[in-house]
Amino acid sequence: MTDKKKTSVIIRKILLYITLGIGVILSIFPFYWMFIGATNPSGAIFSVPPNLLPGDFLVENFTNLNENVGIIRVLMNSLIIALTFTFFAVLIAAAAGFAFAKYQFKGRNAIFFTLLLAIMIPYHVMLIPLFQMMADLGWLNTYRAVLLPNLAYPFAIFLMRQNMRSIPNSLLEAARVDGAGEFKIFFQIVLPTMRPALAAVAIFLFMFQWNNFLWPLVVLGDSDMYTLPVALSSLVGMSRVDYGQIMMGTTLSVLPIMIFFLLLQRQFISGILGGSVKE
Repeated sequence: MTDKKKTSVIIRKILLYITLGIGVILSIFPFYWMFIGATNPSGAIFSVPPNLLPGDFLVENFTNLNENVGIIRVLMNSLIIALTFTFFAVLIAAAAGFAFAKYQFKGRNAIFFTLLLAIMIPYHVMLIPLFQMMADLGWLNTYRAVLLPNLAYPFAIFLMRQNMRSIPNSLLEAARVDGAGEFKIFFQIVLPTMRPALAAVAIFLFMFQWNNFLWPLVVLGDSDMYTLPVALSSLVGMSRVDYGQIMMGTTLSVLPIMIFFLLLQRQFISGILGGSVKE
């Protein structure tokens, strides 16, 4: 390699690293600004020039937020709902995906096609019939009303079905020959093999439920049952908005998602890529 080519390669690498560095800074800065806002009073957030250093109002903002919306109770509500939803929705998606990928039954393609069509239905169209159903069951203002309507999540089932297709049929047949039943095959062979895909679906579903605002707002009437997005929306008043409290609440809402993703990020990437594998 000539000196000119070496110089050209070095320059391209430098430009690439500079571009990536700028991208990283632009990606991280909103989170940094959110944290700065959580540590400052509301008036200091919009000061000119902007204050880019942490303040000393972190405890006060948290205390005021807890007094106004009961943030500890709200966080517990959101965690209970999001974790419970994620566990059962992942299990349902895995079971349905396995059935669509590995079992032959009448109407399989038609049912799967209908499932894909369900992804295209605007969520707002289903609000009124779902609300009426929850009211008829007497489930309004309960965890069940928030959890049950979306447990069989179409996109999660689709993603699991695509990943399940990569499991060799010979492996399943060998297990059946050895006397394993279908439940044993599913729980002891299929699910351990699908750990990356399960992690990807779990992250997606956890984020969906954790950030879900409209449906909990519709079915939860008691402030003691509010989830975090609904509780934070109540901080926006007609005359005065305390942005320090909003930034504190937003920071608390982002932390669980970041922790959940960081714990499962490797499996998430592997699971997303696994969906492209075909038989």
